[in-house]
Amino acid sequence: MTSAPGRRSSTFTRLLRHGFTDPSDAERFLDSPELAPVRNDPVLLDALGGTADPDLALHGLVRLLEAQETATARQELLDTVIAAKPLRDRLLGVLGASAALADHLARHPRDWQALVTYEPRDLHPGVEEFERGLADVTDPVSLRVAYRRCLLSIAARDVCGTVDVSQTAAELADLATATLRAALALAEADAPEDAALCRLAVIAMGKCGGHELNYVSDVDVIFVGEAAGGADEDKALRAATRLASHMMRICSETTVEGSIWPVDANLRPEGRNGPLVRTLASHLAYYQRWAKTWEFQALLKARPVAGDLALGEEYTAALRPLVWKAAERENFVADVQEMRRRVVANIPAAEVDRQLKLGPGGLRDVEFAVQLLQLVHGRADASLRSGTTLDALKALAAGGYVGRADAAQLDEAYRFLRSLEHRIQLHRLRRTHLVPEDEADLRRLGRSLGLRTDPVAELTREWRRHTTVVRRLHEKLFYRPLLDAVAALAPGEARLSAEAARERMVALGYADPAAALRHLEALASGVTRKAAIQRTLLPVLLGWFADSADPDAGLLNFRKVSDALGKTPWYLRLLRDEGAAAENLARVLSAGRLAPDLLMRAPEAVALLGDGDGGGLTPRSRASLEQEVLAAVRRADNAVQGVTAARGVRRRELFRTAAADIVGSYGTESQPAEADQGALVDMVGGAVSDLTAATLAGTLRAVVREGWGDTLPTRFTVIGMGRFGGHELGYGSDADVLFVHEPREGVGEREASEAANKVVAEMRRLLQVPSADPPLLVDADLRPEGKSGPLVRTLGSYEAYYRRWALTWERHALLRAEPVAGDEDLGRRFIELIDPLRYPAGGLDEDAVREIRRLKARMEAERLPRGADPKLHAKLGPGGLSDVEWTVQLLQLRHAAQVPGLRTTRTREALAAARAAGLVSEEDAEILDEAWVLATRVRNAVMLVRGRAGDTFPTVPRELAAVGRYLGYGPGHAGDMLDAYRRTARRARGVVEELFYGGL
Repeated sequence: MTSAPGRRSSTFTRLLRHGFTDPSDAERFLDSPELAPVRNDPVLLDALGGTADPDLALHGLVRLLEAQETATARQELLDTVIAAKPLRDRLLGVLGASAALADHLARHPRDWQALVTYEPRDLHPGVEEFERGLADVTDPVSLRVAYRRCLLSIAARDVCGTVDVSQTAAELADLATATLRAALALAEADAPEDAALCRLAVIAMGKCGGHELNYVSDVDVIFVGEAAGGADEDKALRAATRLASHMMRICSETTVEGSIWPVDANLRPEGRNGPLVRTLASHLAYYQRWAKTWEFQALLKARPVAGDLALGEEYTAALRPLVWKAAERENFVADVQEMRRRVVANIPAAEVDRQLKLGPGGLRDVEFAVQLLQLVHGRADASLRSGTTLDALKALAAGGYVGRADAAQLDEAYRFLRSLEHRIQLHRLRRTHLVPEDEADLRRLGRSLGLRTDPVAELTREWRRHTTVVRRLHEKLFYRPLLDAVAALAPGEARLSAEAARERMVALGYADPAAALRHLEALASGVTRKAAIQRTLLPVLLGWFADSADPDAGLLNFRKVSDALGKTPWYLRLLRDEGAAAENLARVLSAGRLAPDLLMRAPEAVALLGDGDGGGLTPRSRASLEQEVLAAVRRADNAVQGVTAARGVRRRELFRTAAADIVGSYGTESQPAEADQGALVDMVGGAVSDLTAATLAGTLRAVVREGWGDTLPTRFTVIGMGRFGGHELGYGSDADVLFVHEPREGVGEREASEAANKVVAEMRRLLQVPSADPPLLVDADLRPEGKSGPLVRTLGSYEAYYRRWALTWERHALLRAEPVAGDEDLGRRFIELIDPLRYPAGGLDEDAVREIRRLKARMEAERLPRGADPKLHAKLGPGGLSDVEWTVQLLQLRHAAQVPGLRTTRTREALAAARAAGLVSEEDAEILDEAWVLATRVRNAVMLVRGRAGDTFPTVPRELAAVGRYLGYGPGHAGDMLDAYRRTARRARGVVEELFYGGL
């Protein structure tokens, strides 16, 4: 029908005003013969304009009219649409939101009549009503048609706002129940002999079991079977399996009418590897002996829905007590949280920001948080045992297990996110949880949720707002009520009972929940600014403490730090405003004894944990450290004060290094754990070695200044040996050194020697004086003649000794020699003296090689502590540090004269040079490097955890777990850590046997 230009312009504008995005196309549809009689009817245009997508609704209406078989039927539909507002709103609402249901109506043009009836009983249908809607099905195809007819009525109530999102989800679960029953009836009708042999119960799990299903979702089930009428159990189970499989195919397979949804039985014991159908006794035996924590979490939603409902009730009654004991399992909270982290980690990177269900701040965060609280407190409080997320959240708030304001915000966010998920799936009836990127899709979604001013921008804003709320609250939800249990509450707010608070602390892994609650009370009570800030921080800190192997120590240490610093404004500001500081502090305080002990001696070092001016956690250079230490010594009045200042710097910098190591090993929410373990080892070894060198330099300056003023009568230098010279010191390492001096011009040998010996004695004394700072033990046993030789020698004396008497072990030890403090020129000349000894021009003769091998074998036999497990000894055990280092050092002694890259004091550098020179294969070099790095990490871990040095894994379970956490193993995986260490060391020992004892 042709229109005048003016009229077209007017219609075009009117259509735009009603929300059409393609007015030209809409005009063409309105001009079609089917709609010609009502094309100008304002009622129709207003109704179309009220839909989510007016263009889609108009197109669907035209298709439906075209599909009517007769003119009479077409007129009946058109008259009803214009005259009956309930039908008009329902039908056009569905057509504007769901292209898939429009397709169904076009294929089944009489199904629109399912939307005509508008009686109160139709507003909230249940399983019985849906069973009546499916009563006439005779095969899988007719089941699909009847299913979609029922789905049509659910969608109509949903898009019109007749029911809320929770009621829609419940209706979808009830329709799924009726559908499973109909599918099972079809399967039984096809195989009556199988049906006679068995009792088969279908247990709904997941969202169907929880009465909160989506439009398109896998329907999770578990099957329980028993023999019927005295039948043989094996035959009965085979029959039940055939029935269950057929029922699943009826729902899942694609026909001319498509499929309904997949039926997923993978939540059953042993997953897809286990039998599809088990007896009740078999189910019970599995859950009693083998089930993991997540399987009990899944059982929260178990509900009998089809088949033998009495058997289904027996199943839930038998397993229910086990569900409510799950929180008593070791590492319960950690297991649940690790499961959540794994889910997030498996989301493709391109989808994380659009994932409604699994992404951070998504639906699963709410569901996991609620389920965690249910499992902890549901054993004692039956009111919490709902399988429906929102009902459970309401019960948790009513019982004081969750703050009312937090619960209200989460309820609002969950409803919004579920509504958005429903609308996304409804459009094409496809299983997806991704927010679309197309602007037209976003516009339709926004309008469907009532956002009409600027649908795309408003939808994006609301979605981000709600995910932010969920992200902020979902973990705090578990911890915040613990504070309410020990603090004053607002009127009307329910309090977590003392027993419930204790249960929650035990579930978090606290060994002494009573003490932990006392610490919380001390930290959070009161009306001071300090208490207010700590009340805000503690819910998050408790979560970080719980992620460690020793939450009790973390909380106690935090209380100590806060007691020491709580009145200093910068401390509170640091924790509140610095993004990384609070998490870094939590990690450091709960990772073991060493770092908290260092911090407690000078709590102001907590400033290093922030992002700002404290210098951060990056270790400082040797030059920078030496400059600070020497400046402090200059300001001191005497040597004692000077060395005390130097040791104070050392303590602070040891804390910085330990904190950086812990944070790098644990990772944070914003920064994953350091993947390169070797980088962490190099960082610690370099930082502690540089710090030790700076401390010795400052101590030397302090002693010389007090005894002799500016100039000592003899030039004096300190040579680092062993791990010190190799830049590989650990937290608990002594400083192996040689002392070298050379009399100044005009100074007698005796005077110079006395001065040098006094300096050495005073340096060693001052560095070990008991104080708040950790001592630095200076060990000179690697000097010529060992403990029997003089403590300090002149350069000439060293030269004479090495020329005449140097033993193989002494030349070997010199491989690590490097000047670290004192006279630089003297240090350089000492290195020139020893280079020909440690890098002999002709390599080593066979006698020297045999001597080194004998020494190594004797050391293994004599120095390994009695009772120690050699396979787990990180230093002297097979494949440990000694094995790798002696192998690399033998290479250096034999080949360094010809291979310049081997002339280094550092083990890993020398190994890399040997590989580059073809002396070691790439594979063998990697095996040795991996073993050396791991053994070094173990020693560092032991010192961090126990606060004292050790070469073997701790035997105390909590300490062993802490070492495992540092090495990247989650709770409950200490055995895996020990197995991995043995495996790595065994491979390294194989290489050592070949290279060191074999054909090297």
